[in-house]
Amino acid sequence: MLHYAVVFFVIALIAALFGFGGIAADAVSIAQTLFFVFLVLAVISFLFGQIKRD
Repeated sequence: MLHYAVVFFVIALIAALFGFGGIAADAVSIAQTLFFVFLVLAVISFLFGQIKRD
């Protein structure tokens, strides 16, 4: 999932470079959403991994 966030961020940078503001803004918002979902899932996975060891 982090890979998809990076891909959308790169798409946003390329779109912004060529002047496609709307597409760049959409790609940035998708990248942000995917990144935060990744962070939440990573923290949950870490916490459940620590609980399982105890």
